[in-house]
Amino acid sequence: MGSSLSRREFIRRAGAVYAGFAVTSYSALQAETRSSDRRPKRPNILLAIADDWSWPHAGVYGDKVVKTPFFDKLATQGILFTNSFCAAPTCTASRGAILTGQAPHRLGEGANLHSTLSAKFRVYPDVLEAAGYFVGCSGKGWGPGIAEIGGWKRNPAGPQFKSFADFLDQVPDGKPFCFWYGSKEPHRPYQPGSGLKSGMRVEDVEVPGFLPDTPEVRSDILDYYYEVQLFDKQVGDLLAELDARGLSENTLVVVTSDNGMPFPRAKANLYECGTHMPLAVRWPARIKGKRTVDAPVSHCDLAPTFLEAAGIDPLPEMTGRSLLGILLGENGDDRDMVFTERERHANVRKGDLSYPCRAVRTRQFLYIRNFCPERWPAGDPEMYVAVGSFGDIDTSPSKSVILHRRDDPKIARFFRLACEKRPAEELYDIRKDPWNLKNLADSQEHAGILREMRARLERWMSDTGDPRAVNPQDDRWDKYPYYGNPGK
Repeated sequence: MGSSLSRREFIRRAGAVYAGFAVTSYSALQAETRSSDRRPKRPNILLAIADDWSWPHAGVYGDKVVKTPFFDKLATQGILFTNSFCAAPTCTASRGAILTGQAPHRLGEGANLHSTLSAKFRVYPDVLEAAGYFVGCSGKGWGPGIAEIGGWKRNPAGPQFKSFADFLDQVPDGKPFCFWYGSKEPHRPYQPGSGLKSGMRVEDVEVPGFLPDTPEVRSDILDYYYEVQLFDKQVGDLLAELDARGLSENTLVVVTSDNGMPFPRAKANLYECGTHMPLAVRWPARIKGKRTVDAPVSHCDLAPTFLEAAGIDPLPEMTGRSLLGILLGENGDDRDMVFTERERHANVRKGDLSYPCRAVRTRQFLYIRNFCPERWPAGDPEMYVAVGSFGDIDTSPSKSVILHRRDDPKIARFFRLACEKRPAEELYDIRKDPWNLKNLADSQEHAGILREMRARLERWMSDTGDPRAVNPQDDRWDKYPYYGNPGK
């Protein structure tokens, strides 16, 4: 880039700027241009996002069954996060939060599954594109939902390409790129027995404490692991493409998932296996590898991170905080909590009702506020619109065991955990109870912790403009249209 900028070029670039993101003057843009040669080269950005993958199901996290060599290698070469959380345990809201850097409750109907996202919400691919990046995506971007209803002419994650290789073939010389790779794994349905056929053994599975230890559940978990391994292979292909084109050094690579594993009491829930996500970040040009960070971080932090890495100030409406400082060497000690939430997942309650919750997670405790404890958390016992009875739980062998054998004394407890109504407040000690099985909200010993966690959540809700901070029974999310197909 030259040391000066013609007025015509200024007008061209300014005209391409996304609404609300603009250089304020011709002289300011000239100054930016003159100083650009002294700045670090803007990185390429690659986000690879799995669909329904929970922490800690990767070899680098200590899982002894699932094999994730490419994720593990990426984590070793860069930074492995051990306390990363999605903003919501449901695809549409989680992906909207990643793209906007905002808490889902700020996104209107975008907090619901199978909804839309208003085009008034700025997303990082558009901001980067306005700043000179070539952007694109393949696979599952924002969604599920209908973006066009919100005013979009393309998916908010970017224009679709056949593949990452096809995208790279079209990147103009000299332009940095931003690419979203949305895998469909390990989302259901699974091929029954695929995990066993791949060579994994059912006896090696560690069954989470919220699921019954039966042969069907063990095999179902292996099938999920097999799908995780398919995603890992896709990550390997992406990294190989970067290597083959000499692009690895200055590409900021982020690998994570949108929400938790599709099992009872995991996906669509604010418990650990619904919101705690794998996350590894690599950027050889700027990041020193072989680091592990245990600071709590949120997916809302990704958009401001991408912008700041590109030399752009995070947008003022973003509730997330850039991770760039951590990536460049800070330990994140000033981060001590993250927040998660959910509104309507599938349309599975009479009257189109959501199951609204908010939660705060520190390094040790998880506090959940259930705003409508009179409602069924996993959906009505009888099918309403989508999926089936208790339809917020994906259809699966594990769900079948819990529902069909709910009267079996060995299974009844797991049915209660997954399906029965819950109290208004829940409190869990993660260190002693990693599967969130013992609610401490009524414990006198933990009364002080409960008050503190409740106050933290209420303060965050107020600070971020959550409608439920003003009216806990706000029913706007019950009234938004549901654009999904029954059973999908």
